[in-house]
Amino acid sequence: MSVRCASLSAMELTQATVNDLLAQLGPGDSYMYLPSDLDPQDLTDLLDGRYGAARTLVLDGFTDPTVDESRGAALLVPFEDRAVKIRAWAYGDQWVGTGTARDAKGAERPVLVVAHREVPEPLAVAPDEDEDVDWMERLIRITGWTRPAQRPDVDWAEVESRLGTALPSDYKRMVETFGEGAFDGYLDLNQEPWTDLRRDGLLIWAGTEHEDLYCWRADGDDPDRWPVVVRSFDNKDVPFDCQAAKFVCRILIDPHHPFTMARYFDTHWFMNYRESG
Repeated sequence: MSVRCASLSAMELTQATVNDLLAQLGPGDSYMYLPSDLDPQDLTDLLDGRYGAARTLVLDGFTDPTVDESRGAALLVPFEDRAVKIRAWAYGDQWVGTGTARDAKGAERPVLVVAHREVPEPLAVAPDEDEDVDWMERLIRITGWTRPAQRPDVDWAEVESRLGTALPSDYKRMVETFGEGAFDGYLDLNQEPWTDLRRDGLLIWAGTEHEDLYCWRADGDDPDRWPVVVRSFDNKDVPFDCQAAKFVCRILIDPHHPFTMARYFDTHWFMNYRESG
């Protein structure tokens, strides 16, 4: 792992500054100590705005005992036992971290660090005619998800009773498996459907920061046959004849999908907000 040193004594932090710092570090494993007068929280806030909620690896000198290679452990390698507070973001095939660590003289200083992130090869989307595909299993593999189920004890009977309707089984598996968070740190998974558009026959199961709402057309008694409908930011409805898990798989890896995320990210992951805090 290589080390760089930021030479600016007074650094005005902006997203452009962050771009410059990351460019100095390069694509490989590398880190730098930053000027002592820089507020590390300012850098954290900028990275939060870029990558979403972070995971805390080290707090007050104590490393989270659950940290492993799948959670950004490579970011801690250059600091050995000198890390004071390190927060991490997963972005494609790279880990990005910032916080504070003690330098060779024992002084606590802000740091910025990057490391390679291993992600599985994305899987091709199965043909439409293949009705035997388990789209939830495919979604787990596309995102490289290896964690245990995050919300296995959801009381769906209570939720469905309160909403007055049964819910699609693949959606319930998504919530149980991934928990609270976002695919690629972008597509937020609702922990139960929102009913804001119920007057239009729609239940909202996910959404994006661009104000697109991912819904079901809640027609018929079998929720597993409800089609996905996207209510776009300009208030237009775009229907898709598929279930939620299949829809997410397609927008993650199909560059030709009208709501694709494949053009923005080469690899895919799920950012769990509770684990990232």
